[in-house]
Amino acid sequence: MSGGKHLAKGSTKPILPDDGVLRIYSMRFCPYAQRAHLVLSVKQVPHHSIYINLTEKPEWLVEVSPLTKVPALELVSEPGQPTLIESLIIAEYLDEKYPQNPLLPKDPLRRALDKILIERFGAVTGAYAKIVFSDAGTDDLWQALDIFEAELAKRGTQYFGGDKPGFVDYMIWPWFERLPVLKFLVKENYDLDEKRFVKLSKWIALLIDDAAVKSFYVTPEQHIEFWRTRKAGKANYDLLA
Repeated sequence: MSGGKHLAKGSTKPILPDDGVLRIYSMRFCPYAQRAHLVLSVKQVPHHSIYINLTEKPEWLVEVSPLTKVPALELVSEPGQPTLIESLIIAEYLDEKYPQNPLLPKDPLRRALDKILIERFGAVTGAYAKIVFSDAGTDDLWQALDIFEAELAKRGTQYFGGDKPGFVDYMIWPWFERLPVLKFLVKENYDLDEKRFVKLSKWIALLIDDAAVKSFYVTPEQHIEFWRTRKAGKANYDLLA
């Protein structure tokens, strides 16, 4: 394991025990990688975490992640030790492979509708990226979140998964955890209107207290500090190490 340190260009590939335990190549501040960690936590699946510096990626990363992406999940106990990439593919694989604490609905229609809802969340991640990388305004983000406020009201439950967090909840949570970054970046133009987002505001408060979320949680102050260093051109990947 990388012990919380992010391995960079010129580093040696870590030597891990031949124990058949899953290996996840990750980055501590990456929302997509967080999706995989949340599912691993819910399922209580043992795993080794290897953190990667995404600015100066180690040369050996291509051996386990052909597109040099994180998250990448190395299945060392499977023939050929294949690696999975793409956060949603990894999350769904883990949900099916480890049946304890199921996250996706068993009913085919509900399952399909949840997957469609996650696809629609692309408007949220896209708007978020425009704000942090292009200094865009927040209007598109709030309009995209209106869909999820309405959906939570329609379902009439505390969580998108019902009486406890499910697949949708964990797949969209990382961007809500990072909303304070927007407050740092756009300052007076930021406003998560709690009257407009009554259901989502309550949902956020509940998820912060969820055991799986707590297991990989980064505080608003830490997220902001990471983005401060990133905006300055010297991203401090090891801020939490």
